[in-house]
Amino acid sequence: MTTPTLTRTETHTTTLAIAAAAPLLVLSVYVVPLITLPETAAGVGAGVTEQTWILNANPLGLAALLLVTGSLADNLGRRRLFAYGAAALAATSAVGALATTPALLIAARIGQGAAGAALLAASLGIVGHVFVDPMARAKATGMWAAALGAGLAAGPPLAGALTLLNWRAVYWVPVAGGIALVIASRALPESRAGHRSRTDLAGMALLAAALVALLSAVTLGRTGWTSPEVLGLLAATVVFTAAFALVESRTAEPMLDLALFRQPLFLLATGGALLNGLAIIGVGSVTATVWQHAHGFSAFDTSLMFTLWASASLAAALTARRIPIRPSRLLALGYLLSSTNLLLLGTGAAGGWVLWRVLLGFGLSGIGAGLVNAASARLAIDSVPPHRAGMGSGANNTARYIGSSVGVAVAISTLSSLGWDAGMDRMLIVGVAMLLAGAVIAFAAKVRAGTTP
Repeated sequence: MTTPTLTRTETHTTTLAIAAAAPLLVLSVYVVPLITLPETAAGVGAGVTEQTWILNANPLGLAALLLVTGSLADNLGRRRLFAYGAAALAATSAVGALATTPALLIAARIGQGAAGAALLAASLGIVGHVFVDPMARAKATGMWAAALGAGLAAGPPLAGALTLLNWRAVYWVPVAGGIALVIASRALPESRAGHRSRTDLAGMALLAAALVALLSAVTLGRTGWTSPEVLGLLAATVVFTAAFALVESRTAEPMLDLALFRQPLFLLATGGALLNGLAIIGVGSVTATVWQHAHGFSAFDTSLMFTLWASASLAAALTARRIPIRPSRLLALGYLLSSTNLLLLGTGAAGGWVLWRVLLGFGLSGIGAGLVNAASARLAIDSVPPHRAGMGSGANNTARYIGSSVGVAVAISTLSSLGWDAGMDRMLIVGVAMLLAGAVIAFAAKVRAGTTP
């Protein structure tokens, strides 16, 4: 009696399903404090500054380690790193569920972000390795990007519903999800770069230090941008970044090949992800805080609006591959649609929360975000050689979460100094300007012969 074996198509389908489950879980974990912050802050006794850290802790862990884990995935094996990341997510989520102080919860959220970095970099790297045919890769990366939207769609209502019981229940869900992914990872194919390069320990340490200093500076910026602590952290960011660039330029096998920044395709992918984090994720994250603190929305009410946005994002990402325009133009279209949300919302003081404006704005913005995610994922893979897929995904996701962390911190600083309504207006104006500028740049992007942005 012979044991049945899976066909190539079945193997690819299984691989894609498991790989796509990673961003779904990571993004559902990411949105938790956007919905549950008031209850969580009360539960651990967090003040305003500590609440900013709770919001930024997960993106901090993601941004600090995404590029590092991308390089590790290429060297050590993408399946192995996938399993490690899933196990770490389960462990750090358990710490968050048991946390009784702001410091412990913030540490757990940073750990969740670091674990999520490993899962995102490894999963997209696995997709890039398995799906080599251009059409199949476009479909697979579209599905992976759709899982980002699915996580954003599933996270808010789940968090809102569980918070009605106890905010700690939200942290036990990724414990189970992480364990499930560890088990499922056994079905994934192992892959790594054809030539195993030396681990760039100096580059890893300097990049992590630069990102931690930058995100710490913008988080503390609400206390005053000219304070000695903030200025010192910004200076440290410059020093660590310069040292990182120097080390990478002199290393035979760098974690991040600086020559990629001379390629328009890579610049478009990375810059697009940065703008996505700044103007779409960052501003949108703080909108939930405004609703709950200034307009009396409950966690569950807020979650419904984010579910609308995320559901539209999921649908757009799933259908993006059928839109007959190249990814750079798709990116531009996504930015334009995302800006409509900021234009339509306004503030509560001016009647901005009229139902039709909220629904239309969040629906259109969700479609735009889905197109941006799909185009960015495709560009991230196409902008690097096949054996460095982890580097491409790591750079892309690092830029996204740097942008979201900076966007959240600056937005909260703006709200603190100008008040809810005036601060929201300022955020929306700046967000629209950035998205429109990004749309123009993406639409007009040119690349070298032989590439298709």
